[in-house]
Amino acid sequence: MANKVERRSSELSMAGVVRLLAVAIFLGYILAWVIAPTNRYREKWQPKLRADTNSTYFGTQGTNLLIYTFPILFISILGCVYIHLKKGRREDERHALNLTSLCQTYRNQMTGSCERSLGIVSWTELAFLAMFVALLTWYFSVYLSNSFSRITPQSAAKAGEKVWEAKLESAALRLGLLGNLCLAFLFIPVTRTSSILPLAGLTSEGSIKYHIWLGTPSWSSLPFTAYCTLSTGQQKFMAIRRRFHEQMLEWANTGESYVAGELALLCGLVLWATTLQRVRRKMFELFFYSHQLYVFFLFFFLLHVGIGFFCLILPGVYLFMIDRFLRFLQSRGRVRLVSARLLPGDSIELNFAKSPSLEYNPLSNVFVNVPAVSRLQWHPFTVSSNSNLEPDTLSVIIKKEGSWTQKLHQVLASSPPERLEVALEGPYGPVSNSFSRYNSLVLISGGSGITPFISIIREFIFRSATGEGATPKIHLICAFKNSADLTMLDLLLPFRAASPTSPGEGPTGKGDAVRTLWFKPRPTDQPAAAVLGPHSWLLLAAVIASSFVAFLLLIGIMNRYYIYPKDHNTNKVYSYTAKALLNLLIICATIAATAAAAFLWGKQRHAAEGRQVQIANAPTPAGQELESLPQESLVRSTNVQFGARPDLKNPVGAGGEGRRCPGQRPRGMRRDVAKICSSGLTDNLHYESMSFSW
Repeated sequence: MANKVERRSSELSMAGVVRLLAVAIFLGYILAWVIAPTNRYREKWQPKLRADTNSTYFGTQGTNLLIYTFPILFISILGCVYIHLKKGRREDERHALNLTSLCQTYRNQMTGSCERSLGIVSWTELAFLAMFVALLTWYFSVYLSNSFSRITPQSAAKAGEKVWEAKLESAALRLGLLGNLCLAFLFIPVTRTSSILPLAGLTSEGSIKYHIWLGTPSWSSLPFTAYCTLSTGQQKFMAIRRRFHEQMLEWANTGESYVAGELALLCGLVLWATTLQRVRRKMFELFFYSHQLYVFFLFFFLLHVGIGFFCLILPGVYLFMIDRFLRFLQSRGRVRLVSARLLPGDSIELNFAKSPSLEYNPLSNVFVNVPAVSRLQWHPFTVSSNSNLEPDTLSVIIKKEGSWTQKLHQVLASSPPERLEVALEGPYGPVSNSFSRYNSLVLISGGSGITPFISIIREFIFRSATGEGATPKIHLICAFKNSADLTMLDLLLPFRAASPTSPGEGPTGKGDAVRTLWFKPRPTDQPAAAVLGPHSWLLLAAVIASSFVAFLLLIGIMNRYYIYPKDHNTNKVYSYTAKALLNLLIICATIAATAAAAFLWGKQRHAAEGRQVQIANAPTPAGQELESLPQESLVRSTNVQFGARPDLKNPVGAGGEGRRCPGQRPRGMRRDVAKICSSGLTDNLHYESMSFSW
């Protein structure tokens, strides 16, 4: 036992070292962006770097690959190693004093003053946001100051422009360069299998707001860039009409391609316009489908700037491409749907067969696609089951609210099919259980927001039954619109002999029975499993490393034996567009080959296990043990109030009297709880938001 504890401690300390190394490399990466616009770098350091890296194998592309691409990819590999060392460790963090707990302490000091514009954010998030805004300001101001210093009346007259025209055109160009800084980080928050986010204690679903924050300056700068360019272009048009017309339709063999830039600008403007909150809320499908224009934006942006300049934003796009291809491979299969339970409150619980080797933490989520409802739409849902308590089952709870969920409920309720095809992507979730560090938990939810708390409660049920770690005191506060939704409390226990809120026992004296539908799967249906098998993070690191090494080898061979001879043995320079397309082809080929090989290897690993997975009607041994527990204790601990909510200020709903809150939405509840936790009324009170707004 002592050797086991020592081994865990050594692995955790090694994980800390890996994390510190990743942080150090990231700080160096940020420093590279800080010094990039300075004259010292552009006039002294950059020429030397390009001379040292300019070879027949990589050309001028080598400098940006070394400075901007390699560090982020190396950090992602370190992140995979970090997650592998930390995954599955149930160390007791309750009294641990480490960097993670300190960051969590400061992160939980909430502020509600910016909730309308930024959402509920912490002081730490505001601090990092302020630093990033300072970086953007520095980056733009230094570039602009240096460019303006080179614009004189003589230089403007020589170019056939006025001074203000030259400065406006220069500002447009520098504003476009500012967008590159945001684009470099834009795709990292939406990479679901990101190994970088866990290094900062983040998850993909919790980082959507960072994607929005980064996208806002990226896309909002496009209208001003277009305006400045067209304004100066209009003056040139009045002077030299034919030349301006030719430039607007020119696809240059070298340098920037105007046509590709215009197409990228058009795609970006449509993207930006449909992301406005009013459009996104009222016309979500328009927002969702128009958001797929990011593929065309990146494609034309690559052709516009060339592969050398595109390497500045390549690492985020590269990791997103790996993630997207792995999701494509996982979504091709069909998951075995065992049963569906229709609750009286228009809620559905879907139960899938799961590979026992698939492990996930509470608060994880999966993306679900039901071709019978829509072949294109994927919707995220929080996993309500627990991989420890239910090793053969993965469950999600779906509330009938939108059009997609209404169609699904209609398919199951009206004429239930014998088999329902379902595809899954995920699960995705936190690497560790941050909630396990607390002595007591107050869980406050509204409506279907109880789903993530079900997985937390089941986790502590498992720990209590097996004696693994201490169990905190849990106080669950739920607010439902209708009394029929109280049946969602029946799902707190996966197996039970009685229910605290059985249908027909509510205050109305009425209730519909819970309907359970059983499905007949096909032999080709597979249990839910990790996309790369049990050791998915190590395989992901191998995919990132091997695909990038293969990419470097192939572009080196291509440049040395194909492009370099054409550049130096003929009078024509090799087309930048053709070179960019060849690089893109190599990137796609290396990612597809390495990711597919890792996917097939992982699939073979759990293929034999999948054939042995059988879901029986009888409860599992863990379920039988839970059924022996007295169910009356859960009934006695349930207190139902109607027409009012518990007083969240006395203290945070712990036994307070009810108060009437007519028409208040769950978002208002989150704001109230955040204000209470940041008010300092109670010592050692921390706030964590578990709202998922995709």
